[in-house]
Amino acid sequence: MTRPLIALPARFSESASALRYKAEVAARALVEAVYRAGGDPFVMHPAAPFEPSRLDRCDGLLLPGGGDLHPRHYGADTEHEALYDMDDDQDGFDLALAAHALETGLPTLAVCRGLQVVNAALGGTLDQHMEHDHRHKVHPVTVEPGTLLAKTLDAQRVTASCYHHQSVETLAPALTPTAYGEDGTVEAAELTDPEGADHWFLALQWHPEDTAATDPAQQVLFNALIQASARPRGPERRRQGRGSA
Repeated sequence: MTRPLIALPARFSESASALRYKAEVAARALVEAVYRAGGDPFVMHPAAPFEPSRLDRCDGLLLPGGGDLHPRHYGADTEHEALYDMDDDQDGFDLALAAHALETGLPTLAVCRGLQVVNAALGGTLDQHMEHDHRHKVHPVTVEPGTLLAKTLDAQRVTASCYHHQSVETLAPALTPTAYGEDGTVEAAELTDPEGADHWFLALQWHPEDTAATDPAQQVLFNALIQASARPRGPERRRQGRGSA
């Protein structure tokens, strides 16, 4: 069986071990989790402008974590001093990629920054710096029953590995919260009204790849992405009202 090809946008990096200059990288744990699930990760160069045809051969999308999204993308006119690694090219590519996946129904798993990118693309806002951030934090997450996330995990509580100092402030109307941390932080979201059963979409604020190699409850999220990506999809569906704000 041919492995479904999963698009994974690279992250710009000022340096990387064994490379002399600036780099484009993907987290090894993410790549391995996709491959372990039966997918073939395709690390994409974030070239501007975004060309939708580059995704024609892809079966699914994984929007990974990374640096902070510039506040202007969610309507803020100030920048918190704690913001880091903002990059206009990275932002533009990720936002366009997310919008295209939502429009076409491409199976998508969004992780950490990925959730924030989707929320901003759909008109939501972010808390630029949480009072008590979730960096280096492993904590219980409560999952809403009856959601795609609950069905995927087959559980209503899971231990999540987090690394973020930003969080959802206002969730976009097109998204529904599906999991919460003990402090009320939105830890997952999915589409409020997905058009068609074949549109598989999950967004997580935590990093399932951190523990996926040893925790089946985290690996199953990648397995589900690959299973959804392996299914034949119908014709393109344009989703009115789900574009950028």
